[in-house]
Amino acid sequence: MIYLDNNATTPIDPRILQKIHETENEYFGNPSSLYPIGRKAKDRIEEAREIIAKYINAKKEEIFFTSSGTESDNWAIRGILDVSPDKNEIIVSSIEHPAIINTCKYLEKKGIKVFYVPVDHEGIVDLDFIKDKISERTALISIMHANNEIGSIQPIEEIGKIASERKVVFHSDCVQSLGKIEIDVEKLKVDLLSISAHKLYGPKGVGALYIKKGVNILPLMLGGHQEKGRRAGTENVLGIIGFGEAVKILHLESQEERKRIKTLSEMLKKGIESKISDVKFNGHPEKRIPSTLNFCFSGIDGEALVMALSSKDIYVSTGSACTEGEESPSHVLLSIGLSPEEANSSVRFSIGRFNKEEEISKVLDEVSFIVEKLRELKNTDNY
Repeated sequence: MIYLDNNATTPIDPRILQKIHETENEYFGNPSSLYPIGRKAKDRIEEAREIIAKYINAKKEEIFFTSSGTESDNWAIRGILDVSPDKNEIIVSSIEHPAIINTCKYLEKKGIKVFYVPVDHEGIVDLDFIKDKISERTALISIMHANNEIGSIQPIEEIGKIASERKVVFHSDCVQSLGKIEIDVEKLKVDLLSISAHKLYGPKGVGALYIKKGVNILPLMLGGHQEKGRRAGTENVLGIIGFGEAVKILHLESQEERKRIKTLSEMLKKGIESKISDVKFNGHPEKRIPSTLNFCFSGIDGEALVMALSSKDIYVSTGSACTEGEESPSHVLLSIGLSPEEANSSVRFSIGRFNKEEEISKVLDEVSFIVEKLRELKNTDNY
């Protein structure tokens, strides 16, 4: 199997899996319990919280565990709106993850005004649009750090300065960027930041929301007093331990890993562009996470290419796993100016920790062969 869909999810690193197995019997107690086995579980949660906080230059008490990046995104948006009833406007980019876009669609039905920031043909947001739309009614700005489909990196630090100057709460979805590029909450000037473990070779079902000290936000989940009363529900102890272990590995290895992945990415990009005619690269050529490559293969159907590659045990995707299977073209690709036909002929390759050079060579051979065959079939059908 050659797995090149690491933006959708990553396989669990064996070291993280081993850590979870080692601790699953020892830390089974409820972290809210006062007796020793509960306290031991609580201690491991706090250890993971400290590791994650340190990696993004946050304070330990500013990290709150959730079930996913999606929950973190929902909490950030709805929690700020709930605490600001006099403010009924938010600003988000047009290429956000469905966790943001669909939350905004829901809120629009409730009377919230949403301004969708346009992007250029390389997927970078219009800063002037953001400045123009901020008003005394703006409750929140939410702009993702790196796009999950095309990898384009947004000028988060500049947006953070704008938001700070205008005294508007600023949230960034950093699910795709954590571990791939530097994240420093102080430099980025974010008030809220979403992350998730399963994009880091950790377990699914656990995420976190960074909440800057002093930011007033209402809970999304109501119930018990867990997470300092801000996120009810018994903590996913093993998931959090795995999350902490995943970030611990990033502390030690992320710099070298980024260099290796960049090399593989350049090999794949150059290979596709040299071996296949009528191919267009989607996204910014430089301001992007190196692991993400999105190409428009003229004259073919992207889903057909994905399925043909999967028959060869090569796994890629047509876009976000959260929109895969939808009949409409990717909103991200339409936002950067692609036609519906071009969007539907696009495929995403996302490289990860366990990919090797020989795998990239095989993928290049298979992709070029399959694209040629699909084009021949289409021309025959048309004839």
